[in-house]
Amino acid sequence: MIKLNLPVHSIAHARAGDKGDVSNISLIAYLDSGWPIIEKLATKEKVLEIFKHMGATRVDRYKLPNLRALNFVIHSALGGGVNSSLRLDRHGKTLSSHLLHELIIPISKDLLPINSPYLEKFKEKK
Repeated sequence: MIKLNLPVHSIAHARAGDKGDVSNISLIAYLDSGWPIIEKLATKEKVLEIFKHMGATRVDRYKLPNLRALNFVIHSALGGGVNSSLRLDRHGKTLSSHLLHELIIPISKDLLPINSPYLEKFKEKK
């Protein structure tokens, strides 16, 4: 089975929130088949590595299998929070987009939604 290293946004979407200097990102699989891959490969260590350059000090990970989702609580990633941060995005809403783009995982064609633009990449591989 052919697998390509693709951004996690090829099989999942995300939502973000904040409380003080703590960001909260939920990573949600589009399909049931994507859930086991996300559960296995979206580790708190990988997420911490993605946000370490922003000052993140710790990541907690919570599983929500009935929702096909993981929730990551990222500590110290918001530059002090809404009232003290000098960042453009003091709430951290764009952090979910950053995670979706930067977390690269091996994906097989069967994990992609039927309307995925990444299906073309599998045609090119043949």
